[in-house]
Amino acid sequence: MSDTTQTPSSASALSKQELDDFTTKLVTALKTVYDPEIPVDIYELGLIYKVDVADNKDVTVDMTLTAPNCPVAGEMPENVKAALQLVDGIGEVTVNMTFDPPWTPERMSEEAKLELNMF
Repeated sequence: MSDTTQTPSSASALSKQELDDFTTKLVTALKTVYDPEIPVDIYELGLIYKVDVADNKDVTVDMTLTAPNCPVAGEMPENVKAALQLVDGIGEVTVNMTFDPPWTPERMSEEAKLELNMF
């Protein structure tokens, strides 16, 4: 589904436990953002492609939308940024929108498929 990684460096300022705890907080924040047309959060929909965490807790997110012409295309990145900025200790937040690869329903979690009766 999504890839949460730490920016490579010779010596990390974050321990594995700190990174794991911070990542859990990031995922929790991402799960508060919903596509307004679908009653499932963007994380479970598979719209988050990658989350990079730097040693100083700056976060860069690569995400997509269910369709390039989605009516919330302009506001969704700001919604994601606003949700992440509520995470305690977070640094700068950058949200990049991409449509490569295009989103497909196969990216959804089992939970999302169950919620949408897609089995």
